[in-house]
Amino acid sequence: MRSVSGQTHLDRQVMALRSTALSLLHRKAIFDYLRYREITGRKRHRFFTVFYGSRDYVNAVLAEHGNYVRCSSSYLCTQYLAEHLMEDYALEEPLQIYEQWYAEYFRAYCDGALAESEDEKLAAALMEELKPLLVHQLAEARQAILQMPQNPSKHWREVQIRKATGDTQKLRVQLAMPDRVN
Repeated sequence: MRSVSGQTHLDRQVMALRSTALSLLHRKAIFDYLRYREITGRKRHRFFTVFYGSRDYVNAVLAEHGNYVRCSSSYLCTQYLAEHLMEDYALEEPLQIYEQWYAEYFRAYCDGALAESEDEKLAAALMEELKPLLVHQLAEARQAILQMPQNPSKHWREVQIRKATGDTQKLRVQLAMPDRVN
């Protein structure tokens, strides 16, 4: 957040806030993934090895949890500043869409790294094929968010096509939970 407060002009502060929000979103992804997939036991040890190498497991978990708490609280601050002080449209719906897409990419990456069974490896191989598209989609979205005017006269196309028109309705999504490894 120092990079945001260090700027003297509002437009530079907005850009710094957007960049900070995107970075914080990336940093909190590890614990978001652990919670979403409910990774426990031996698989959790393997998961931390992917990001921390052979470092002591307990220290890796503590370090990452500390990062998560700091990033999550700073991320909440960026949301508050964007909504209440800067009234920045880019950190509302466009950032939420980016967050969903980044979570999909990160799940594909982690699922591939942790795949053990044949079914998991097959699913990971299929998602591996989609990763270049996901990376491209994220790069475009990041660029659109960073270049968006603070109060645009025209909204980002992704937000427009997701708007409810009255002809559609949201359906409940039921996700299949992976088997737990204890």
